[in-house]
Order: sequence, then structure tokens, then C-alpha cells
Amino acid sequence: MTEQVGQGWRPKSLRDGEEPDPRFTLANERTFLAWIRTSLGLMAGAVAMEAFAGDEIPEIIRTPLACLLLVMAALLATVSFRRWIRIEASMRHNEPLPVPQASILLVLGIAIGAVLLVVAILGGTFA
Repeated sequence: MTEQVGQGWRPKSLRDGEEPDPRFTLANERTFLAWIRTSLGLMAGAVAMEAFAGDEIPEIIRTPLACLLLVMAALLATVSFRRWIRIEASMRHNEPLPVPQASILLVLGIAIGAVLLVVAILGGTFA
């Protein structure tokens, strides 16, 4: 029994269709890794906020904001992996690329976090 090169584990959607140009596959992988770095940055921000913000941001705002960042990081990592698979499948079957759901998630999370920080800053100014 001979093993074919590049035939390791693959999701079902990547087992058929035509192999895309490696440049596009690698570009898709780089985009996935960029989303993962963003997710790691969100986790680092949550840890930093809890560890170093101290009394600058009230705990009633700081803790939910840190939790929001952690939840966003987990969701972003999951959505970006799903996006990577969907784009690979689209390229294999000559279909249009899917809408970037990770962007929508990131924008909504950052907007909510910014509102919470404004509330914290204004609350600290007038307290």
C-alpha cells in the first residue's frame, strides 16, 4: 500500500473538486493565521485588562469587558477556521467566495467594547 503525498486528514468538503493553485491556498492560509493572531491579541488584551487595569476601570465594567474580549477571541478563532475551510471548498469547486463573517463579528465586538470603555471613562471622570 503506497501513501499519496498530501493525502492526510481532510474535511469532507476538501476531498473532491479540483486542486486550486497553491498560491491561492497559501494566501488563504495566511489570512487564516492573521485572524488567529487577532484572536490571540484579543485574549492578551483581556488578560492585560484584568491584570493591569487595577482601579482605573471599575470592576463592574472591567470584568464584563475582559469576558467579552475572551468570548470574541474564541468565536473569532472558530469562525476563522470555518472561513478557511469554506474558502478552500469554494476554490476547489469554482464557486463565489463566502461573505467574511469574522469581520462582522470583530466589528460588533469592538463597537460593544468601545461603548463599555466610554462608559467606564465617563463614570471615572464624574465619580
